[in-house]
Formats: sequence, structure tokens, C-alpha cells
Amino acid sequence: MEYLTVATDGSLSVRHSHPNDAELLAGWWNDGSIMAHAGFPNGLGTNEAEVKCKILAESEKGRRFILESHGTPIGEANYRMVEPEIAQIGIKICVANQRERGLGTRYLKLIIAHVFHEIGAQKVILDTKPHNTRAQHVYENKIGFRRTRTTDEVIEYEITKAEFEDGPTSTHPT
Repeated sequence: MEYLTVATDGSLSVRHSHPNDAELLAGWWNDGSIMAHAGFPNGLGTNEAEVKCKILAESEKGRRFILESHGTPIGEANYRMVEPEIAQIGIKICVANQRERGLGTRYLKLIIAHVFHEIGAQKVILDTKPHNTRAQHVYENKIGFRRTRTTDEVIEYEITKAEFEDGPTSTHPT
């Protein structure tokens, strides 16, 4: 089956999700150890049919991606346009032994560049739980996101296209 790859960086690729990914995604989403950082320590309680319906409903206003390393799925990401030029994104490295290797930073750069250059967003927003200090470090120090709101429940971030392109570590892929 041919999948639409939207970005690559060496052995890493970001591709559109496909209905054939529904079983994999349902497994990840129902695993509390994967979903805990997103605030779902018991998983989502979804099933393959529900996930397949979500994938089939995707459009350029919102899409899920599968993150692959050497052709093997290791995580997922998504974006959705919350306003005409503002995209909200999310990302999870779902395979435990692939975390803490810098892959999330590389994938984020690919996804953000795609959303800015191919989808037409001018600003990207995202959020994380206050206990997810690993994500906060990546967002702030590796990518250049600015905190816009902090509560006991959530930390919200944003970055503009110009900030991303002029970012702290040459954030746009070459």
C-alpha cells in the first residue's frame, strides 16, 4: 500500500495516516503508559472502527500523521486548523525505546515546517501538561516556542512562521 509521505529527515519520515493504521493507533491510544503524558493514564478506550472513521474524516483542515523510523511506525502526530492561519499540533513517540533520543525534536521540526509551508499556517500552537518537563524543554529550548498561558492543568505555547524560521537552532529543515 502506498502512503503519502509529507516530510523526511534521513531515516525519519512523516506520512499521512491511512485506515490500515487504525489498529495500530487504537492500540497506542488505549495504552495508558503511552497516553499518560497527554492526561489519559488509562488510555482513551477507543476501538479500531472509531479510529478508522476519524482517519476517513481527515482533510487539509486536520490530519493525523504516522511517524516512522527506518520505515517502522514509532509514533503519531496531528494538526488541526483552529483558525484560518493557526494550526494546533500534537505529537507522541509511542514506542518507549525510541524516546529520549532527539527524535521528537526532529519530527516536530518536520511537522511544523510542513504546516507552515504546505498547509499555509502562520502560527502553530500546542500545549502540554505541567509535569511533562521533557516536552517543555523541547518546545522552549530546541524549537523556540513561547509560553502563552500556564495553569495547574496545562501549559500553552505558540510560535509564528517567522520565529520558527529564525529559531534558536535553525529550526527549519534544509
